[in-house]
Amino acid sequence: MEYKWIALTNTTIAILMASLDTNIVIIALPKISSDLHTSVLETMWIVLCFGLVTTIVLLSFGRLADMFGRVRLYNIGLIVFTAGSALCGLSRSGQELILFRSIQALGAAFLFSNSAAILTDAFGANERGKALGLNQISIVVGSVGGLVLGGLLTDTLGWRSIFWVNVPIGIFGSVWSFTRLRELGTRTGGRIDWLGNCVLASGLLFLFFGLTFGPLGLLSAVDGILLVASGLGMLVLFVYVESKMEDPMFDVKLFRIRIFNTGNISVFLNAVARGALILVMSFYLQGPTMKLSALEAGIYLIPISFTMATFGPISGWLSDKYGARQFIVGGLMTSAVGFLLLTTIHPRESFAGLLVPLVLVGAGMGMFAAPNRTTVMNSVPAKRRGVASGMSTTLVTLGNLISMGISFLIITRSVPPSELEAVFVGGTVGASIGPGFVNSIHLVFYISAAILFASLLPSILEYSSKSSEESAQRH
Repeated sequence: MEYKWIALTNTTIAILMASLDTNIVIIALPKISSDLHTSVLETMWIVLCFGLVTTIVLLSFGRLADMFGRVRLYNIGLIVFTAGSALCGLSRSGQELILFRSIQALGAAFLFSNSAAILTDAFGANERGKALGLNQISIVVGSVGGLVLGGLLTDTLGWRSIFWVNVPIGIFGSVWSFTRLRELGTRTGGRIDWLGNCVLASGLLFLFFGLTFGPLGLLSAVDGILLVASGLGMLVLFVYVESKMEDPMFDVKLFRIRIFNTGNISVFLNAVARGALILVMSFYLQGPTMKLSALEAGIYLIPISFTMATFGPISGWLSDKYGARQFIVGGLMTSAVGFLLLTTIHPRESFAGLLVPLVLVGAGMGMFAAPNRTTVMNSVPAKRRGVASGMSTTLVTLGNLISMGISFLIITRSVPPSELEAVFVGGTVGASIGPGFVNSIHLVFYISAAILFASLLPSILEYSSKSSEESAQRH
């Protein structure tokens, strides 16, 4: 097998595995909570900790990859992720599961921060869209496909099986990567940005402690607002600190590259818009109005993964031939229309009633992801691809986290505290809860559609600016 296909196959399998665990836990939350007797707060942090740890360390891992080799760090990631998965399957409490999910997230961060750079090194410029398309689609397909697999495994073998299934795949992938992948990128000097790491970690922890502890009444309203404000302030400080560093892990100077800048703004806003979709739909489908089983909920969400898997590689291949901009804009618009249709769902909805909006959301995601990723990676110098990949992926994971935090806040404000446990971890709720719960979901999707329409602006402005420059050159 030609090396580029080895790199694509191996990284796609690894990213698919890591992405499965991003959401596979969501579908099993009711049974996990029942078995481990977790609180609502612990239940939410079983989900949040994975994305939070990944976001905190991604940038540093991108830097380490540029310093010591992308393949080497990628191989370490496979081992850590596999070990973390085994430990999750042995968890005896909610706190243990949160800890072991954090170990999983460390391994996933190595994989997410290096896969795109490894593929960019292995493929020529005229094939990167197709390669990154297949690889990036595995992230979303894994995230949604994990719901179907998670539902099946949870209903048949128990929730621990959703973690054990990663172990043989991880071992196979580790052996294959150690024996067949090779370093093609150029190593650079540098050092770890400890100050930036501490500021970023503090900002994210403050922000999400405020967004989760506050709505549950574990903090006063003032303390919750202060924590959220402090977290946002620390994130602004992080950008300032990185702009002053001689060798930053979040290279603000890269945003001077116009295509890199507009591409990352779009990908961040897209993540904020869609990051909570699976979480919210899972609560809706298994919640107090639909009352579906884990497997049934996963089946309802198949249209997203199917259309994502279909449109992703096609848009990546076509963008190599005809340019990326029209696919980026078209994908964002298609997803936005899908979210608008989701704002009309009823307390009880059939599979047919959800089919069209979910197809549109999934198709839009597929059209957008690969072309946008390709333009971002092609816009930076080869020696900065590790950092650039880490920055882009960090913006995606940060956007997903913000999306989940906002959705959690909206739902908890719409449902009485006495009923929250039943909504989030399964159970019977009062008849009066249904309308408020569904209305909160509608509000989440209205916000998602608005953000997606806003994310069109950077791409449209970039396209208009490029067209103006080309016209001026012709004259």
